[in-house]
Amino acid sequence: MTTTSTGASPITSKTAAAIDAARAEGRKALICYLPAGYPDVQSTIDAAVAMAENGADVIELGIPYSDPVMDGHVIQAATVEALANGFKVSQIFDVVRGITERCSAAVLVMTYWNPVLRLGVTEFSRRLAEAGGAGLITPDLIPDEASEWISASDEYGLDRVFLVAPSSTPQRMAEAVAASRGFVYCVSIMGVTGARTSVATTARGVVEAAHAAGAERACVGLGVSQRQHVEEIGSYADGVIVGTALVAALRDGGVAAVGELTARLSGRTEAAA
Repeated sequence: MTTTSTGASPITSKTAAAIDAARAEGRKALICYLPAGYPDVQSTIDAAVAMAENGADVIELGIPYSDPVMDGHVIQAATVEALANGFKVSQIFDVVRGITERCSAAVLVMTYWNPVLRLGVTEFSRRLAEAGGAGLITPDLIPDEASEWISASDEYGLDRVFLVAPSSTPQRMAEAVAASRGFVYCVSIMGVTGARTSVATTARGVVEAAHAAGAERACVGLGVSQRQHVEEIGSYADGVIVGTALVAALRDGGVAAVGELTARLSGRTEAAA
């Protein structure tokens, strides 16, 4: 199911449609993250398109933030560079539009809530929808404090992705699942982001709890860096989220390296060999 009803006309979820399309092909969705404006706006757009062309189903764009408490050192360094180069929150809409005009991947924006409040929740939602964006991932916003965002996302047909973690109580899990549209973001570890050599064993438990609470699509992020991780998580989750490894690839090898890593993560390189 890719639509939800808000009491008026049903809303079609671009993110759910992308995840469901991957499922119909017998695979799990690949969700790829980059910080917007790193190393510059055009490079972000080109790298995101390269990800889409090499197997990414959903693109996740992070808005650079001055105090990224959840991010590891690789992403922190990238966001600091983007901010130093003058990236402004309003440019996120240019980045989203630049990507959606060139590929069919669903494009989500991940952001701490303060930048949205500063611009205005309704204004942000309107501009994101006009740029072709699919919705928002909001790591520091909980459903019972999100009434304004829920209303605006319904008005503009946007997905809203809330996070759950190993520490989530059954009540908090149920609230996040009920409020989310697109998928539920399952944090696999407690701590900051960063590529790891193994995937936390807690990931399966978080996904199972989300499914038990009614989530149709539960995707895992934090720590994924290898095709082996994608396959492992794909055995129980509906999608796999990769961030730090892709940011490092962009840092070290540019757009071409991002495309190559995405092809390996998606299995396209192996399939072509």
